[in-house]
Amino acid sequence: MWCRRLAWLLREPCWQRESSGRRWLWPPCDTRTVVATLTRGHHTVPGSLPCAWQLHGDHLELRYGNTLMRLDFVWLRDHCRSASCYNAKTNQRSLDTASVDLAIRPQAVRVDETTLFLTWPDGHVTRYGLEWLVKNSYEGQKKQVMHPRILWNAEIYRQAQVPSVDCRSFLETDEGLKEFLQNFLLYGIAFVENVTPTKEDTEILAERISIIRETIYGRMWYFTSDFSRGDTAYTKLALDRHTDTTYFQEPCGIQVFHCLKHEGTGGRTLLVDGFHAAEQVLRRAPEQFELLSKVPLKHEYVENVGGCHNHMIGVGPVLNVYPWNNELYLIRYNNYDRAVINTVPYDVVRRWYHAHRTLTTELRRPENELWVKLKPGKALFVDNWRVLHGREAFTGYRQLCGCYLTRDDVLNTARLLGLQA
Repeated sequence: MWCRRLAWLLREPCWQRESSGRRWLWPPCDTRTVVATLTRGHHTVPGSLPCAWQLHGDHLELRYGNTLMRLDFVWLRDHCRSASCYNAKTNQRSLDTASVDLAIRPQAVRVDETTLFLTWPDGHVTRYGLEWLVKNSYEGQKKQVMHPRILWNAEIYRQAQVPSVDCRSFLETDEGLKEFLQNFLLYGIAFVENVTPTKEDTEILAERISIIRETIYGRMWYFTSDFSRGDTAYTKLALDRHTDTTYFQEPCGIQVFHCLKHEGTGGRTLLVDGFHAAEQVLRRAPEQFELLSKVPLKHEYVENVGGCHNHMIGVGPVLNVYPWNNELYLIRYNNYDRAVINTVPYDVVRRWYHAHRTLTTELRRPENELWVKLKPGKALFVDNWRVLHGREAFTGYRQLCGCYLTRDDVLNTARLLGLQA
């Protein structure tokens, strides 16, 4: 008897006859929870998942499996995927969001094994797959990671024995390109071997995965210790760990290095996983992590050398996180280019210095330092939003070439190959 009653509740909403037709009876349905046990073994349902829903004044509360979702009525109308509201060929919304009544409420709600059905006051029916709702609701996104990663220190990276990808495989096969991108996404660094040591061949390599981002340094650049630019990098001095272009409002996403020649000693490249260091701060001093993710700072680049005249300013916190799941996506760390701290009140600045010191201590731990000797023929790709790089001092003539890549295009290439990026 209970099962037949349940089936009736799922099939028929609560209606009341009126002279003008049928209308939804909000009370007592606002406080009634309808439960459906989904059919075991259905091809869209992993096992038997319970589903329950309850209507409230401005939203639908829906529990599916272990996820409790609160779905605003306007949101539910706005994201309708019917043919009149969404163009499936272009994957673009057709519905004019501004035309949706902000006080809209569904006239009827129904749930079957896999789908939520909503009937709106104008008779339009919206259908949502329950799995789609779990994936795309706020509560579902909180449980998901946008960018899967493997955090590392030097020992973890060495033990992983991440292989370099051969240049020909990288350029000529999807398998080689996919292997490279998977390494890059997981670790924030990746190598390509057997590259002809010229700027032109390095450019071909870079264009395989992205549009090259032209900056104040040009498109492809040569890098020597001639102090031709107003930057410490153009010297033979050691460089502490840092991320590049913090003085851009959007720091460059990926950096490519290829050592074309080195006649001398020293010059090893230092690599540090900034996300691994930040994770240690979050674990040991969460209040300091939060401060570093909320206090905005200015970074500045002032250059007047030869014909190069630039004054760049970028603003943002040291740590940048997605607010819905606290996932770190960008670290902006460069003590060389950090400008005067004038965006922080006096009663916060001392706490910020303590937090900055904690992060710096983690970044400078010897066990977190991966030292690599760049040689002709071996190109290095660095995620400039994650991995800090530096350099030991060197002697002799050392020439590198490289470029910056647009992050969006690298991630686009990865997604087209079926990777989560």
